[in-house]
Amino acid sequence: MSAPITVDIWSDIACPWCYIGKRKFEAGLAEFAGRDDVEVTYHSFELAPDTPVDFDGSEVDFLVRHKGMPAQQVEGMLEQVAGIAAEVGLDYDFDSLQHTKTLKAHEALHFARERGRQLDLVERLFKAYFEEGRHVGRPDELADLAADIGLDRDEVIAALDSGAYAPAVAADIDQARAYGINGVPFFVVNGKYGVSGAQAPETFTQVLDKVRAEAGDRV
Repeated sequence: MSAPITVDIWSDIACPWCYIGKRKFEAGLAEFAGRDDVEVTYHSFELAPDTPVDFDGSEVDFLVRHKGMPAQQVEGMLEQVAGIAAEVGLDYDFDSLQHTKTLKAHEALHFARERGRQLDLVERLFKAYFEEGRHVGRPDELADLAADIGLDRDEVIAALDSGAYAPAVAADIDQARAYGINGVPFFVVNGKYGVSGAQAPETFTQVLDKVRAEAGDRV
């Protein structure tokens, strides 16, 4: 039996392109004949690590301050992103979005990974953040969302309160730095090929086909 193809994805829950990229990757993976032999792992990346857990303001307010752009330009940009999200079946609600620091969300994803539920939780967190206006920065809200996918709520709170997974988050960010990743989403296929951004589904399919062909040549 051939070794599985690994896809390591650096992303941030607060990154609108990461959720769009997730959908496009999934569409590309669905067209790949060897999709059952692909192992997907999400890795931590904080786009704005200085963000407070409870940001006082809207997403427009945050981007105006963070990027130094005029409000009208930000509103137009968000409208454009929401339109692209809709094309892949996502219903972004930027008016309800609660901007927050994502460190604890990343810790929760490492907790879920150890229990074989990371892919379920990353989907739940993205949906909660971009479509439902849920807060994904506090342990109690994160525990509620983790419980939605069958994880033990009390165990999640204990893990987040202890900071047990903070070193794993830091290690992911260090690895991103070592790879030269300065923006997300970023996909590393079999530790060899990098795909930056929310590319078209066929781009992911082509890379996966290439990796599988190379593996066949080595047999």
